[in-house]
Formats: sequence, structure tokens, C-alpha cells
Amino acid sequence: MSLLTASVFLILLLALSACVSASEIAIAAGRKIKLQIMAKEGDVRAFDVLKMQEHPGSFITVVQVLLNAVAISAGAVGESAISPYLQKLFNSEAVASVISFVLITSLFSLLADLMPRRLAMSDSEAIAVRLVRPMMILIFVLKPVIWVFDGAANTLFKLLGISTIRQDDMTPEDIYAVMDAGAEAGVIKKQEHHLIENIFDMQERTVTSVMNPRENIVYFDTKTSTEEVVQIMIEQPHNKFLVCHDDDLEHIVGYVESRSFLALVLNQQEVGLTDKTLLKPALFVPDTLSLFEVLEMFKSTGADFAVIVNEYGLVVGVITLKDVMSIVMGELVTLEEQPIVQRTDNSWLIDGMTPIEDVIRALDIVDLPRSQNYETISGFMMYMLRKIPKKTDTIEYANYRFEIIATDNLKITQMLVTKLEEPI
Repeated sequence: MSLLTASVFLILLLALSACVSASEIAIAAGRKIKLQIMAKEGDVRAFDVLKMQEHPGSFITVVQVLLNAVAISAGAVGESAISPYLQKLFNSEAVASVISFVLITSLFSLLADLMPRRLAMSDSEAIAVRLVRPMMILIFVLKPVIWVFDGAANTLFKLLGISTIRQDDMTPEDIYAVMDAGAEAGVIKKQEHHLIENIFDMQERTVTSVMNPRENIVYFDTKTSTEEVVQIMIEQPHNKFLVCHDDDLEHIVGYVESRSFLALVLNQQEVGLTDKTLLKPALFVPDTLSLFEVLEMFKSTGADFAVIVNEYGLVVGVITLKDVMSIVMGELVTLEEQPIVQRTDNSWLIDGMTPIEDVIRALDIVDLPRSQNYETISGFMMYMLRKIPKKTDTIEYANYRFEIIATDNLKITQMLVTKLEEPI
């Protein structure tokens, strides 16, 4: 074989190997979500890539057969075409063989393997849709070879009980990782990142983490006088007030809205808490519901206020649509008094009733022990101390010191959290 013929043959083998190497990486690394978007935008080749990803057996067989065949052919051609010239130059058949082997191997490693693969990794989806049709033609041409090798591989996998179907199910962790990558790249703004995180947190957080607890509920007895009701409504910042029999929260008959009640009073009309035009039925929800489930319940019933009861039928708190949405909006909602206030770079003042999820996020802690056993930072302290907490009690966890600085009877009202210096 002449040197010119061998060179043309090597160039063709080089191009074939480069296309196969690039298609191997591009089709395997193509992101399913981006390919689905390309398919919806009208690029039917993206459907072919997705189908090949789902059943990659034939594709992988063609790639391996071709790459090995090209490598063997290139070695044989290079040896026969280049070695005679090198043998004359070095006057040694062994040296000529070694040098020709090194030259051909280096050439194919660089131009037919390394560079195409790196190029395919840089823009895998675009390259995958360009090369998928040529690969489909090769799969059709080499069907007999695929049938032998792919069939043998499938038989062995079945005997070993191994599934070869690609699993591309998205998990919350995958979505979090994508959001984090987008935030680091500047594609997603910080506020948008927190907003998306808060929406996913709604699936995990229960209503008790954001409810107004029982001890803070302002309610009326059915026999409360109009003057007393008006005074309390003026003093309290609430819009809705529960109405109970016998001054007992376990006997709720409904709720009244301050706007409607005060409007009748201003019009000098006779009004009472048991008036059917004012008293509205209360929505009761179990304390095991997630925030997302409560939001769905508000949507289906048209309510924006609910009473939370535990498994014993006792009222533990109330929640409003505004409470739920304040968790969704997070930092985008301005509160009169923030439950977490950062004093310095390494210290925070935290309200005792702050939901534990907000504390974890503010302090950038991976997790807290047995977090399913408590809802607030006060609950965390009680769990860790194994006793009723008192002022000046401290614990250290995850390189932070948690110190109780104010209490009200048995309730923690304020804590100081300090980040400790990293050990040298």
C-alpha cells in the first residue's frame, strides 16, 4: 500500500473514530430536560436521542465494535505504510515498529478520542442531535453484529439480575442541585432561589411550624359584651376572632371578622357574637398536615383561616393564608419584627418560637439531630438539654453555641447563637 493511499485511509478512519467518540459522550451526557425542551420546540432529532438514552444497548454495541475495529485497522495500515520508511531511516525493524505504533496511537488518541470527547462534553445536546441520525444508520447497517453482541450481553445481565434501563427520575435533591448551580452561575437570582426553596419546603413543613400557638389565640365567649369585643378588636392586630361556648377553646362555634363587626357597631346596629350574619363556620385541620396540603385546602374551600387540632381533638393553634404565604415569600416579605436578627458576622439573636427550618437555613447547618421531634428552636433546646430549659442554659452543636438569654415561665423567648472558631 502506497503512503498516499494509507494516508487517505487513515484520515477516513480518523474521521469515523472522531464521530463515534463524540456521539458516545454527547448522547450519554445529554440532559433529559434540555432534550425534552428541544423536542417540544420542534427538533424531532431530540426524540431520537431520548429514545437512544432509554435503550442504549444497540448504540453502545456499535460504538465499541467500531472503535475497536478502527483501532485495529489503523494499527495495521500504519504499520504497513509507515514502518518501511522508518526502517530505512533508523536501520532497525524493531525501532521502526515502535515509532510507527507510537505515532499512530498518539494521533488517534488526540484527534479521534480526546478532542472529540471534550468537544462533545462542552455542548452535548447540540452535538447529540447532529450525530444521532448517522449513528442510527450505523446501527441499521451493523444489525447482525449488534444482534450477536447485544443479545449475549442482555442474556448475561438477565442471569445476573441487573437492569440496564436508564433511570432519569428527578428527585428533590436533583432539583436543589440544579437550583444551586443556577444561583452560582448567576442564572437564578438570590431571591428567586430562596423562593423556589421555600415552595419545596412547604411539602416538608407541617402547619404547627408556622401557626399562631394556642396561648396566643385571642377569642371571645358567646356572652362577651359588645363594648368589650370592640375594645379587644381595637387593641389586637387580628382580623378574625374565634367565638367559643363557655369560654372554652374546645367548644368553638365559629369566628367573626373585625371589619364586619365594627362596621355594624359604627352604624349603631344591634350586634351579637351569635348573630348568624356575622358568625362564620371555622375550618378545622389536623396538626399533621403540611403547609402545601393546607394551601390546597384553602384553595378548595375558599377559606383563608383554619383552626389546628391534634390527635386528641384539642386546639393547638390557628393558621391563616397570610401565614402560609409568608413562608413561601420568605425574605421578600417585610415583617415588623424579624425572628432572626444577625448582630455580627458570627452571632444571631433568635426568637424562641422560630421554626427550626428557618434556623437551619440562616445558620447554614446541614441538619439538626432528630429534627422530626420538634418544630421550633425552643423544641431543639428542650430535646438537647433533656429538661425544661432555663436562662443561661447552653449547648454546642455543629460548631455553634446556643445560649438561652430570656425566658417567660417555661417558655424560651430569646436565644443567642454564636459561631465558634474553626479548630486549627
